[in-house]
Amino acid sequence: MFDDRNDAARKLAVRLERYKGQNPLALGIPRGAVPMACVVADALQGEVDVVLVRKLRAPGNPEFAVGAVEESGWAFAAPHARSAGADEVYLEREEQTQLELIRQRRAQYTAHRPRIDPAGRTVIVIDDGLATGSTMIAALHAIREQRPARLICAVPVSPPDTLAEVSKHADETVCLETPLNFHAVGQFYREFHQVEDSDVVAALERHAGRAA
Repeated sequence: MFDDRNDAARKLAVRLERYKGQNPLALGIPRGAVPMACVVADALQGEVDVVLVRKLRAPGNPEFAVGAVEESGWAFAAPHARSAGADEVYLEREEQTQLELIRQRRAQYTAHRPRIDPAGRTVIVIDDGLATGSTMIAALHAIREQRPARLICAVPVSPPDTLAEVSKHADETVCLETPLNFHAVGQFYREFHQVEDSDVVAALERHAGRAA
């Protein structure tokens, strides 16, 4: 059980300490993981940015992911997508809906600065936990296409089977807990409040100010 996202991020930073001083790039998956990425970047003396992905929501169950789409338009459909009622027509429509939200977030989050190029760098992609793993797989794919030197997935908690699948897409995976009795990410946090877009912008601005 983690106290909150900051507690989880500090514990991830300890596991990633060997990268301190190597100027790693910590990329948070919005929204909850962006403040976590700032904590990790501070601890490791690195930089922070966002990687923009969105889950594809199951028909009638928006909390359940049947895949994910990343900023370039590449989409990942989970093996259970069709059994959850998501056929090709539905998935195409949902992809376009989520891509529009990604475009809006890009304009909001990095309006006053260019995104940071991950090419040739150690890149740590952070989320507050994995459930189906769809958004992390999409995020790792998006960054792999930009040729990082090393690609790391870092999460506090994940079901073992999800972690095994996601690990195929990273050079290294850091996960603090892999409980068998997993229902939702939030069950492993004492405090798991909603992170708003304004919180993401504020976290990025604070980190940029400290780095400057």
